Amino acid sequence: MTALTLENVSKSFGKVEVLKDIDLTVEDGEFIVFVGPSGCGKSTLLRVIAGLEEATSGEVSIDGEKVNGIPPARRGIAMVFQSYALYPHLTVQDNMALGLKQDGAPKARVAEQVAKAARMLDLEPYLKRRPAELSGGQRQRVAIGRAIVRDPKLFLFDEPLSNLDAALRMNTRVEIAALHRTLKASMIYVTHDQIEAMTLADRIVVLRDGRIEQVGAPMDLYNDPANRFVAGFLGAPSMNFFERLPGTRAGEVLGVRPEYLRPEQGGRLRGTVTHVERLGGDTNLLVASDAGEGFAVRLFGQDPTRVGDDVAFDFDDARALRFDALGRRMR
Repeated sequence: MTALTLENVSKSFGKVEVLKDIDLTVEDGEFIVFVGPSGCGKSTLLRVIAGLEEATSGEVSIDGEKVNGIPPARRGIAMVFQSYALYPHLTVQDNMALGLKQDGAPKARVAEQVAKAARMLDLEPYLKRRPAELSGGQRQRVAIGRAIVRDPKLFLFDEPLSNLDAALRMNTRVEIAALHRTLKASMIYVTHDQIEAMTLADRIVVLRDGRIEQVGAPMDLYNDPANRFVAGFLGAPSMNFFERLPGTRAGEVLGVRPEYLRPEQGGRLRGTVTHVERLGGDTNLLVASDAGEGFAVRLFGQDPTRVGDDVAFDFDDARALRFDALGRRMR
């Protein structure tokens, strides 16, 4: 069954066109992640799906039902916000139960759903506490629990981990992945974090300037990007692009990921190291090349290279991607 269908969805604010002819199908149980630079339209698209913004044109269907003009509360969705949006005067239990109570659900069902969500999210010891007595990670779990109790057709996450520190982001990311496996629910997740996108998504939707650039499984997009934008957006450090290498034709750009570069005396890429990032398991180098094109290198393990060292690298041509002057992939 199809959880969500978007057909020619556009959204404008006055004369500013934010979304342009968006077509997308989300299958039942899929975890879809929207990524893209700031201002690309990913949060606006999520709000259009939720009904917080109305599409200027096009159709939005959830679980096979057209929902244009239907208010958020009747769309069968539950949304988790970056800001948690918890009521400070209510306990954890009451925050999670509020939506069902407002819908007029029987007390027994409310209690059952809250207890179920609390078990899943390890919130049972905190049910009588208020949000001010919780850590950031616990508050986010309460916000997720409030969505779970509604048993929605579609979960919507709007950058839910942005307010957490690095360790909590990883832990909560693991919890969300486990939750998806348990619930087998359809989820749409907006983030600017590539790690979240690559580790959580069944499919990633890459947006730019209000349009979809490419949709696909994380490693498919990483290994087989449709264009230079997608190639450069996914990956950290990002893909290197070279215009002045032997064998490169006029107007052609060669793309090589940093991890595919290998030290080789007399290699085609020569230069001076300008920065070193020692990450423990990996070492990243930034190099100013003799050809005037800077590039990044990702080396496995701990490497002794220092700033100011002269270096040379090469790569397997089969690993390189070719793009034309407009950024289109050349096959």
